[in-house]
Amino acid sequence: MHTLLITGPGGAGRTTVAAATALAAARQGRRVLLLSGDPGAPDDRLTGLLGPATGPPAQIVPGLRAVPATRGVRVARIDSGEEFRAELVTLQERGASLIGMLGGRPLGAEELTELPGSEQFALLRALRRAASAPDVDLLIVDMPPLHQAIATLALPAQLRRYLARLLPAERQAARALRPVLAQLAGVPMPAQWLYEAAARWDEELAAVEAVVESPATELRLVAEPGPASDEALRTGRLGLALHRLPVASLVANRTVPRDSDDPWVAGLAAQQRKYADQWAAELTVVPLAHLGRDPRDPGDLALLADTEAIAPRAAAVHRRAWAVEDRLAEDGVLVWAVPLPGARKADLDLIRRGDELLLTAGPYRRIVSLPSALRRCTVSGAALADGELRVRFTPDPQLWPRER
Repeated sequence: MHTLLITGPGGAGRTTVAAATALAAARQGRRVLLLSGDPGAPDDRLTGLLGPATGPPAQIVPGLRAVPATRGVRVARIDSGEEFRAELVTLQERGASLIGMLGGRPLGAEELTELPGSEQFALLRALRRAASAPDVDLLIVDMPPLHQAIATLALPAQLRRYLARLLPAERQAARALRPVLAQLAGVPMPAQWLYEAAARWDEELAAVEAVVESPATELRLVAEPGPASDEALRTGRLGLALHRLPVASLVANRTVPRDSDDPWVAGLAAQQRKYADQWAAELTVVPLAHLGRDPRDPGDLALLADTEAIAPRAAAVHRRAWAVEDRLAEDGVLVWAVPLPGARKADLDLIRRGDELLLTAGPYRRIVSLPSALRRCTVSGAALADGELRVRFTPDPQLWPRER
């Protein structure tokens, strides 16, 4: 299955582009599932563009229902509130003995209101479920705005790292003692409940991480050409590169005619052309015309879906590796090359902590494990050139003695 995640700066028209992409792909005979994952997008937006449902909702995989829309496109919407209530009720049921031992009272489903951040978890669960749906060739996800989308997609790997640090290997000893402790106390021990819950979370996070990092998953950015979008994209692409999330294409949305006799429109067209050409130097840019109004019905959507190249090609993701260059003979160092297109020196910071490197690029931060060869070295410098951060490592003589 090909998975296309669509995001961009706020107000760029992500939902419209997601719907147009879905319709264009369905016209080619592909079986399309459109997942609406933006909590800020009104439900009637997609309904207005795709038209009313052509059939009743149906479960496509456990926990995910979809309705058929125009030309065979199926639409699934995420209810983060319902997802939050169901997960918390299940968690309480699993920990009922512990809650009773502590004198607590479980909360009823009708008492629960979703907490901040629940939208991210609901989106990730829906993404994992949708990626296993049968009879789907193309999964299109209408993601939240760019900054929030990056944080959401980076969440599984970050949480798995936290779990590994907070619940280290000695949990095996706790497992061995569980039967004895539980028999003495008469109730399941907190350690048992905690580690079993952590194991379930880690398994689910690993499944989501596998979908995000799959060679069949890529991103499509949406932006209206101009200075504000240019800066938002530059910063956002830093975050995407830091988390090694590849971009398949960029839709230059709401482009105006270049041959207009109106001086104001001609000036706007020239500005849009300037930024679209800049973006095209590094990305595949798909122009999408301004209809003169906000798209509002299936007729408008059909016009946008006719745009050349709006239908995605088969996924051919290339995740550029962070290569380690052996320059020991020439300079006595190893160099770790980290691609960060559009980065500026002021955006960057790095800190070595044990066998990990904490990298900061603009508002984004990632902790990465060092390759085995670099763990026996010390950081001796870094430089930024041509969109690539080159970190120099000098071998530690005590850990990596030189040959005599």
